[in-house]
Amino acid sequence: MASDRSGPWRHAAEALVIPTAALAAAMVVFGVFMAALGQNPLEIYALIYKGAFASAFSWQNTLSRAAPLVLTALCVALPAQVGLMVIGGEGAVVLGGLGAAIVGHLLSGAAPTAVKVAMVLAGMAIGGIWIALAGALRQYRGVNETISSLLLTYVAVALFNHFVEGPLRDPSSLNKPSTAHIGEANMIGSLPGLDIHWGLAFGVVFCLAMHVLVRYTTYGFALRIVGGNPRAARLAGLPVGRLVLAACALGGAAAGLAGAVEVAAVHGSANASLIAGYGYAGIVVAFIARQNPLAIVPVAVLVGGLSASGGMLQRRLDLPDATVLVLQGIAFMLILGSEALYGRLKLFRPRAA
Repeated sequence: MASDRSGPWRHAAEALVIPTAALAAAMVVFGVFMAALGQNPLEIYALIYKGAFASAFSWQNTLSRAAPLVLTALCVALPAQVGLMVIGGEGAVVLGGLGAAIVGHLLSGAAPTAVKVAMVLAGMAIGGIWIALAGALRQYRGVNETISSLLLTYVAVALFNHFVEGPLRDPSSLNKPSTAHIGEANMIGSLPGLDIHWGLAFGVVFCLAMHVLVRYTTYGFALRIVGGNPRAARLAGLPVGRLVLAACALGGAAAGLAGAVEVAAVHGSANASLIAGYGYAGIVVAFIARQNPLAIVPVAVLVGGLSASGGMLQRRLDLPDATVLVLQGIAFMLILGSEALYGRLKLFRPRAA
């Protein structure tokens, strides 16, 4: 029997068509839900498009919201390469941001470039260690990584609140407790000609680097072997424990970078605004992208656009700002359900010779 040379193209088409169909179905379900509330679904979709993509201002707002989602989605996608389902990116974000704020304040008298690099490295290191802890609990103690990473998020937020509202609180922050400002000279600016901070560029570069690592290197091949069959990986002599910890550390570093950039480019200090749900939204992005680092970028832009359009729905139709979260939730559930279709549709099966 001759081999089917169209196999890779069929897999690529399947990976594109199925999630696209699931998103279309989510829009239909959401439209029915809105119609039941007495709203015009077409008008709602028109406002979502207008608020997310219809103008240069909308695009900049969308891309600014997508920037942290690109990085937090990697916190789910990279551990998934070794078969782990880590959902604790929110903890890595807040602790990474806290670490960056501390380093930025302590080094405030140094050269701005050195301070910025130190803040980024501190955020990545703390985030990487935090998520690697969940991987270590799974690898060496058999603790379910989904549960442990989620519980570690609550620990991280509690630690964050303790330090921000206690020992590290800036006395001048009255109604909104925060750490001391890192200084305007140490803030990371915007991309040239755009009102979008460098976090978006960092995320895109990180995704490209991880795509190359996972798909085109022996190290990435080893990660995928561990994710496919850990027992076979051990029999092949692969250092499974180190690979698991490395994948978790890389994912945590991405989320920690997101927190560091939020401090260095947006807030200037660590405060409650860091606890914005970026880690949880990254889970949705990673699942819609099917843990593919390259697909994370466009999916994050889509989810960022939905988030950016919430205010438009609130102003024009007097709907809650969180209305778009309903659409995100429906899309998430249908994307998960569509996983059962992969490999089962006749359209994408190899043709017999």
